[in-house]
Amino acid sequence: MITTVLFDIGGTLLTVKNSPERRTAFAGRLKARLALYGIEIGMPDEEFGLLLHDRGEEYKHWGERNLRELPQPVIWNEYFLRDFAVGEEKLAPYAEELSFLYDYDRVQNIRRPDVKETVDALSAMGLRQGIISNVMSTSFAPHIVKEYGIDKQMELVLMSSEAGCRKPDPAIFRLACDRMGISLSELCYVGDTISRDVLGCRRANVGLVIQISNPSVAHRDAMFKDDPNAPKPDFLVQELNEIPEIIRKWNGRTQE
Repeated sequence: MITTVLFDIGGTLLTVKNSPERRTAFAGRLKARLALYGIEIGMPDEEFGLLLHDRGEEYKHWGERNLRELPQPVIWNEYFLRDFAVGEEKLAPYAEELSFLYDYDRVQNIRRPDVKETVDALSAMGLRQGIISNVMSTSFAPHIVKEYGIDKQMELVLMSSEAGCRKPDPAIFRLACDRMGISLSELCYVGDTISRDVLGCRRANVGLVIQISNPSVAHRDAMFKDDPNAPKPDFLVQELNEIPEIIRKWNGRTQE
């Protein structure tokens, strides 16, 4: 029986839009912030924006290969700003702030419809709730759940930046269940990717796996497109508000 629902954030509770114009504007704002801390970036905004994008992709690929999340000063020194010889020690006091800006301000984060209504419906069913998210900032996820008015229902906010491991490592799902005092069979996880969410859940033997459609990240799951053995969710939904009824029927079936 499902007693607990944990959500991904990026692509699940929110979707993301970006553009070259936004990328360049963010690069300019980040340069200004870095200058306040004595870190000068002698590069045009457009070029710096492209560099940040490329370094971000490089770090994501590293994380996906190694299933680890590095400390923020290391990420900024070895990836985003490695061309500028800043150093971890100088970056350390500002690394979390920079990470939050990167996750929150670099792209347009768009709240999915019915986030609060879905969370309220699940609470009314007596289900516990929380978050598991791959994110380098330690303050981004708590900020989002508060901004969306669901922080009171989220008993757990577990981030890769805190855990040190990333989905699809099953360890992060086990850690979440350990902290909540539940078994993996009691857990329903909701995420948008096969490569991180569905695969991680299957490796961890999560009780119920729901994937929410997010065409903008289809490229991250391209490797599974023609694979008949690719991990599959128990349900694929288009909207969050489909989830309460799925769990209601699932629990009804398991109690028969």
